Amino acid sequence: MNQNIQDAAGDNGEMTSLLLGAGFALASLILLPAVAQRIGLGSSLTIALRGALMRAATRL
Repeated sequence: MNQNIQDAAGDNGEMTSLLLGAGFALASLILLPAVAQRIGLGSSLTIALRGALMRAATRL
């Protein structure tokens, strides 16, 4: 029974990581460029912010 609880906790952690990674990908590929264009950020700054988001996503 203890093994089942550990498996469930591991699956929950994996799901959390997957959802956070998908959220960061969505933010960096879709939301960030749209917001940057709306407020008038340059493309180099947008790319730098996208890189920072992707690095943050890999650290989780």
